Amino acid sequence: MSTNSTQISDRYESIAAPSKGLYKDNGSRFLAFAFPVETEDQAKGHIAALRKEYFDARHHCYAYRIGHEGQIWRANDDGEPSSTAGRPILGQLMSAGLSDILVVVVRYFGGIKLGVPGLIKAYRSATADALAAAERVTKTAAETFEVTFGYEDQGRAMKIVKEMALPIVGQQFDSTCRITVRVRLTLVSAFEEAFEWTAFKKS
Repeated sequence: MSTNSTQISDRYESIAAPSKGLYKDNGSRFLAFAFPVETEDQAKGHIAALRKEYFDARHHCYAYRIGHEGQIWRANDDGEPSSTAGRPILGQLMSAGLSDILVVVVRYFGGIKLGVPGLIKAYRSATADALAAAERVTKTAAETFEVTFGYEDQGRAMKIVKEMALPIVGQQFDSTCRITVRVRLTLVSAFEEAFEWTAFKKS
């Protein structure tokens, strides 16, 4: 069996738990909240909760990156001048090499306008403070496959699963057997080769 590990990287960095940061300038306070997230719905849930908790704040700006290559992302200025909030937050996530992460920066206006450079610095600094306080964690990107085979081939199939150290997330053993396994990206080609004698599909 061969792998395509030289072409694909399936390891990436995220944060292990929520963290907070703070930046102050001319009376304005920028409260940064970082969360580990794996879906856009999770991100939206955190954003909605912060809007409710800090309902009296002037702005709730955010950015998130999701996926092992950060392929799902969004940046929102929430009323601040264009690209002065969401983009600086996103830039910090990218510079730190983090994905599966959301950062929301809640701003309380202090009465003095900071100007475009000041805003960019503030949102960038608040985000950096939250990221500095976070515990980083290494994650492995994987795909889920459902494998179907006859009962008489159960031993052969499970031997491959054990050799490749594939996590089983579901199984059903009857006259026709089905197992659902997680396969890290660098092992997908080897997995498909090893199970070519079965019926398998992504799930």
